[in-house]
Amino acid sequence: MDTISIVIGFVLGAVIALGAYILIRRSILKGKRDEIIEKAELEGEKIKNERILQAKEKYLNLKSEHEKSVNEKNAQLRETENRLKQKENTLNQKLNEVDRRIKEAENQRNLAKAQEEQMKAREAEYEELRGQVIRQIEAVAGMSAQEAKTQLMESMKAEARTEAQAYINDTIDEARLNAAKEAKRIVINTIQRTATETAIENAVTTFPIESDEIKGRIIGREGRNIRALEAATGVEIVVDDTPDAILLSAFDPVRREVARLALHQLVVDGRIHPARIEEVVSKVQKQLEEEILETGKRTCIDLGIHGLSMELVRLIGRMKYRSSYGQNLLQHSREVANICAILASELGLNPKIAKRAGLLHDIGKVSEEEPDLPHALLGMKLAEQYKEKPEICNAIGAHHEETEMTSLYAPLVLVGDAISGARPGARREVIESYIKRLRGMENLAGNYPGVTKAYAIQAGRELRVIVGADQVSDQQAETLSGEIAQKIQDEMTYPGQVKITVIRETRSVAYAK
Repeated sequence: MDTISIVIGFVLGAVIALGAYILIRRSILKGKRDEIIEKAELEGEKIKNERILQAKEKYLNLKSEHEKSVNEKNAQLRETENRLKQKENTLNQKLNEVDRRIKEAENQRNLAKAQEEQMKAREAEYEELRGQVIRQIEAVAGMSAQEAKTQLMESMKAEARTEAQAYINDTIDEARLNAAKEAKRIVINTIQRTATETAIENAVTTFPIESDEIKGRIIGREGRNIRALEAATGVEIVVDDTPDAILLSAFDPVRREVARLALHQLVVDGRIHPARIEEVVSKVQKQLEEEILETGKRTCIDLGIHGLSMELVRLIGRMKYRSSYGQNLLQHSREVANICAILASELGLNPKIAKRAGLLHDIGKVSEEEPDLPHALLGMKLAEQYKEKPEICNAIGAHHEETEMTSLYAPLVLVGDAISGARPGARREVIESYIKRLRGMENLAGNYPGVTKAYAIQAGRELRVIVGADQVSDQQAETLSGEIAQKIQDEMTYPGQVKITVIRETRSVAYAK
């Protein structure tokens, strides 16, 4: 056998073997596929059955929940229905009750109407009987009912007036006793705890000089030096025949102080001419402004007052050069501040606020704005402008009762101002005004009916009024003292307080011959 035949036979064998392998392989795969399909069908059937069971179970659950919800809603509907029935029954009962009450009210109204008619008839009968009785009484008494009523009323008025006056006097005496004790205790403690000076500091109005030669140098050639000094300081300089003195006249105490200091420096330096005068005056003004500010700061530090506006501090410093009735204004304000702080501590109030209000109470006296306003109202306006507390502003404005008091600190400042100004040695008073005030008190008391004489004694702190015993009774004398005190308080200005004493005496005189 040749090689080609062998190859061909080998190839055919291989092809046959491959075909057989393929046939066998297909049969095997077909068997596995059928097996897989069968398993898949079984698995699908199983899943299907499970899904069906789950669906049935879910259906049953939903059905149970639905039935439960339906039952709950039915129960709620039944409960609502029961409530509505109860409300309906209640409304029916109330309606029946209202109907019953309406009927009762109608019956009562009818009964009241009948009683009213019966009462009118009885009133008419009573009026008739009363008229008969009054006529019988008038016949027996010999006077009419109106005359008897008038006489009874006059008698009752006199009796009531006497009893009321006695009760008023007892009440006033008791109130005065208790109030006087407590007020004296607080004021005495306050005065004892406040260290004050009784010396009076006056504003300087004269400038002493050593000789007439210096006076001539101050006047200058044809008066040019004195004119330059007056123009620079705003002070009128009076040079007369008074030996060793020159009079400085100006309303503003600060200007007067500037002129005094400038004159002092000029006299010490010896160079007196218009250019030098302007230079010295300008320098002194700056120095005085610094001194005023420093005085204000030092005063605030001494009193423990902080947070004041610098403008208010400057005004406090200007008080040093202002006096009132001879009392230095700065010293007076410091004294009032301390008194107010002590009074506030005694009464349980804030002593810092009281001290602040006491220091600022006369700040309007040194202000250069709106001189037409009273100093208390001007001071209140300044305090409001510089953001002080409302109670402090009110205390400043009301310390002379020129505005309504809205805080408890206002009467404290009023009392502190009165204590500081009325203590002995604090102020001096011009003799003319002093005499005028005493005569005014005497004339005021003498205008009352029944007053025979009136005397002001103890420097005007007591007024003794003598009344006629035949014209004024004891009760009227007590009333008269109160009326005079009230009128003096309303119409007159005076330091401290005035005691009114009404004297009524009866004298029996006989002569043995």
